Amino acid sequence: MALIPVDFAPLDTVALAAHAGRVVVFADDTLTVEAQRVDRKTRGALSRALKSAAWLALKPGEALTLAFPFGLAASALVLVRLPRRATPDQARKAGATIAKGLTETGAVIVARGIKPLADLVEGLALRAYGWTMKTEADKAPGPVTVASPDPEAARAACAEALSRAEAVHFTRDLVNEPANVLTTIDFAHRLEAMRDLGLEVEVLDEDAMVKLGMHALLGVGQGSESPSKLVVMRWPGAEGAPLALVGKGVVFDTGGISIKPAAGMEEMTMDMGGAAVVAGTMRALAARKARAHVVGLVGLVENMPDGRAQRPGDVVKSMKGDTIEVINTDAEGRLVLADVLWYAQDRFKPAAMIDLATLTGAMIIALGHDRAGVFSNDDGLCDALLKACETTEEGAWRMPLGASYDVLIKTRMADMKNTGGRAAGSITAAQFLQRFVKPDVPWAHIDIAGVALPPGETAFAPKGPTGWGVRALDALVRDRFEI
Repeated sequence: MALIPVDFAPLDTVALAAHAGRVVVFADDTLTVEAQRVDRKTRGALSRALKSAAWLALKPGEALTLAFPFGLAASALVLVRLPRRATPDQARKAGATIAKGLTETGAVIVARGIKPLADLVEGLALRAYGWTMKTEADKAPGPVTVASPDPEAARAACAEALSRAEAVHFTRDLVNEPANVLTTIDFAHRLEAMRDLGLEVEVLDEDAMVKLGMHALLGVGQGSESPSKLVVMRWPGAEGAPLALVGKGVVFDTGGISIKPAAGMEEMTMDMGGAAVVAGTMRALAARKARAHVVGLVGLVENMPDGRAQRPGDVVKSMKGDTIEVINTDAEGRLVLADVLWYAQDRFKPAAMIDLATLTGAMIIALGHDRAGVFSNDDGLCDALLKACETTEEGAWRMPLGASYDVLIKTRMADMKNTGGRAAGSITAAQFLQRFVKPDVPWAHIDIAGVALPPGETAFAPKGPTGWGVRALDALVRDRFEI
């Protein structure tokens, strides 16, 4: 879905009174100056609202809606509770609250005096998202006008927030697409189109990956009609060793020969969520011309059962040279990541590396749908990542690594097996991946299985994919990797 139209205009009391959509004003214990003017036009409706029990029960960022207010042409007058010294998270929540009530007639937001305006606009843009393939879809929300004393300054202040929200929408769109549309070929084409933003994009085909020895990745996709691909996106915004972002891009996961139960399998269109987050992050960095060197690498495969498909009991050799016994073909994401992680290090010699994947159902059992699981071999990188997640309100929690878990993926047949069973399932997956990380490379693995497609709406997304991670990784780059 395209980003909701957001314009910036001067404060105009006459135009405000004539607006047919929603009019949004702000208050805390008292009304702002502009809200007082609206209050006079509505014969004290807002003053009375401030004394109501409903208003007093509201938390910062929540709102009271007055339908068809006297004295205005508006369909609704929205009074948002926002402290005069609002925090960024309170402002984002206010923006999301405004977005949830939008209709096709749009809204005017009276924004004088709101210092975290960019956060408010970002919350609005993030929540005002919809995606459908229905032939008769609901009408999209109308345009939003931010009324400000200095509209050009407000536009400039909000530009990055809007481009970041657009990158999140791009990520959500990818996750939403059905697998018959978003094939490995189509996914690669969409990433190639980002050359228009200044990204350097390279696509490696199966022949190139065979020459590199990527048999772990290739084994996953050998039962599909869609060819496996490795897409490399590079943003050369600075000199020096890059930050490498690696994403799992399984465009559909049947489980392969170890086939999944039919119930719920339709949601496996989201198993490329890690690759989508990497793509969205690269889009956000390019859009704001980040002064950082970042490479994004995504392995695109489809895991299908077929006469050529990988079998339980097969042994494959990774690009690193390690042999892997495939115990369960549904533990395929770590096979994809193993080769891409090694390729990223072999080619780019990164200063740090982060991978993202909808990797294990065990992660949902451990943390539910509120937090992603973070595993890391480097305290500094992990602390910075968790701080970025906290700043952007994208929940995350550090999980343990430890050599004692390695016994669970030990096998007599090969150097390792691809799953250790149900016990500590997310941890053994991370231990598996760590074997493909060189000892001197700071690395973090983020299991986003629970947060990529939660069962209901979230604070900043309607029901469906969240785009979790784009904003946190953008913040991490800004705080730790920009010059």
